[in-house]
Amino acid sequence: MAVLCTTGTRPPEQAEHDMLTFDEALARLLAGAPRLNPERVGLLDADGRVLAEDVVAPGPLPAFDHSSMDGYAVRTSDLTGEPPYVLPVRGVSAAGTAPARAPEGAAVRIYTGAPLPLGADAVIMQEDVEALERDGAPHVQLAVRPPPQAHVRRAGDDLAAGALALSSGTRLGPGQLALVAALERSSLVVSRRPLVTVLGTGDELRSPGEPARPGSIVESNGTFVAAAARRVGAIARVAPFVRDDPDSARAAIEGALAGTDVLVTIGGVSVGDKDFVRPALEAAGVSIDFYKVAMKPGKPLTVGRSRRTMVLGLPGNPASASLTFLLFGVPVLRAMQGDPKPLPQRRRMRVEGTLRRKPGRTELARARLEVRDGVEVAVLAANQASGAVTSFASADALVVIDAERGDYAGGETLEVITFADALRA
Repeated sequence: MAVLCTTGTRPPEQAEHDMLTFDEALARLLAGAPRLNPERVGLLDADGRVLAEDVVAPGPLPAFDHSSMDGYAVRTSDLTGEPPYVLPVRGVSAAGTAPARAPEGAAVRIYTGAPLPLGADAVIMQEDVEALERDGAPHVQLAVRPPPQAHVRRAGDDLAAGALALSSGTRLGPGQLALVAALERSSLVVSRRPLVTVLGTGDELRSPGEPARPGSIVESNGTFVAAAARRVGAIARVAPFVRDDPDSARAAIEGALAGTDVLVTIGGVSVGDKDFVRPALEAAGVSIDFYKVAMKPGKPLTVGRSRRTMVLGLPGNPASASLTFLLFGVPVLRAMQGDPKPLPQRRRMRVEGTLRRKPGRTELARARLEVRDGVEVAVLAANQASGAVTSFASADALVVIDAERGDYAGGETLEVITFADALRA
């Protein structure tokens, strides 16, 4: 399949010690990610998008002093001497009305969200007063003297006029959109959604539900790539499969490069007789930036560029394709949208299970998160084969095993990348 493409001339075959390390490859990829142009959209269409402007409060928020409780607004200067205090009730302040003036020596009935009457400086909750009737008029008795500003939300308590409410690069969710609405904005400038084209290669591929034929394989990598790309704000389309033929591969790549921001190819980037994708990328004008990364799985990853289209050539094995897109494709899509933190967080936690391995490449081992004795731990999956389709369905984290170490015996604290963080909206 195809995901992201950036290229130059074909590099020579590399020995493992000549390959980019996992961290070097990530840094190089993100350094070359172009920032997408902004566009203005309505608030509800901005959900999940990355803000491309600073949002500044045009006025104070809240806009006026108001009560945070149902109760009675008072002038604390009227409450002299020792409690209890008895005040007549004169007037009402309700939400949606203009502020009245608080008479001296009296309380004003007030409701949550209502403007604080002019001259009043505190609200006492209705639960803390006793309603009385004196001389045929309503009164309230206060057992304590409330402090000034009690249960009052002052204008500008949340944001002063001119204050920065949201900064460019913020990933917008319901909370941020509600704040923007409160600031009387009906639209926002956000980064354009990246357009991702996924191109699967191989004579053996068929779509789910298509009649089986001898030696055929149901293609599933494109589903993972497209779903992951959409999860982080991209528009993804899966192109028709490409046969293992140099001319067909070149024609499909040339067609896919037109009008896409990221081309993701899947399969055909290794060195076998049927691996035509890398030569086809070059023939289509893709400049290869780097090929092969000292990581496991996912070593044959190819990264290039054609004008402003980035190209990711993913390996064809399911676990390799899913992992390389999760760790390389998803961060580059975030970076293109202006996300200031495109990489997933690496947490440290205890890792249980064993792993046989040779030093030389950083390994990203699939694991599931469990709580044992009240502590969250990562448990290594028994099947770490790169061809295992089930591995990403049953795992929810990747354990980072340093390139220099050999077999892992379990029980140590290591870096872990969770799928939830890697695919956060």
